[in-house]
Amino acid sequence: MREAALIEFIRRLSSKNCPRNAIIKGIGDDCAILRPRANQDLVFTTDFLLEGRHFELATHTAADIGYKALARSLSDLAAMGSEPLFCLVSLAIPRALASSWSKRFYRGFLALACKYRITLAGGDLARFDRVLIDVMCCGRVPRGKALTRSGAKPGDSIYVTGELGASAHGLSVLRGPFWRRHLRPEPHIEAGILLRRLGASACMDLSDGLSLDLARLCRESQVSAELSAIPVAHGATLEEALHGGEDYELLFTAASKKKIPAHLDSLPITQIGIITPGNPGRIRFDDRRLDAKGFDHFA
Repeated sequence: MREAALIEFIRRLSSKNCPRNAIIKGIGDDCAILRPRANQDLVFTTDFLLEGRHFELATHTAADIGYKALARSLSDLAAMGSEPLFCLVSLAIPRALASSWSKRFYRGFLALACKYRITLAGGDLARFDRVLIDVMCCGRVPRGKALTRSGAKPGDSIYVTGELGASAHGLSVLRGPFWRRHLRPEPHIEAGILLRRLGASACMDLSDGLSLDLARLCRESQVSAELSAIPVAHGATLEEALHGGEDYELLFTAASKKKIPAHLDSLPITQIGIITPGNPGRIRFDDRRLDAKGFDHFA
């Protein structure tokens, strides 16, 4: 399939059910045009998904790869408490992959895009010796209301959504519901918006492991943390919950006087510790220092 034919396929597929949101011009021009509303901030994020690093063609279907490529960036929007607006995706694939692989990739990608009503506004296509994917997402929040990593204060409670360790355990067994969680993580867009409205003081998504991501949040907020209890997914290990990564749950803090519910819709919320003064980024668990062992590309 020629590039022009694939672009036309993507355009038709994306126009079936997905909204245009604030997009004035989308697929087909050199640039997308966005017309934002007044009194709002726009938030942007970008994520790579790389063959050999994040997935293997032997174990991951094209549709699963497309779904996860978008889910990772949507999870970042959720962590900011933002409403998704539009996304761009750049895809490079080897010549050996049939055009049907690309179609299945976009079907998986756009199935999630339509679920969360985010517009695919454009991107790029190229040939390369491995599959490379870069997704950019844009969301909107009321002016000055975006959740960040830098708002945690000593005395704030620390919370996570859901359970931890399922994705890492799925990667180790390559089968069953844990594997499904690894292949198709669920971005918690509605939960992020509700946490913003509830007055969370800081928030981020758990992509690289609780130990590493909490340390990042604490460094941005210039605080330390004391952990007390971890909601480990049934069948996973504490090690996987602490350091495994790719859970895409939300890690957030809130002042102790805030009433944080036990559930947001059907999503459980667990208090896992408290923010403390001290060396920025230092975490204690079970009366000893917890080292940040999550995934770091440059370690």
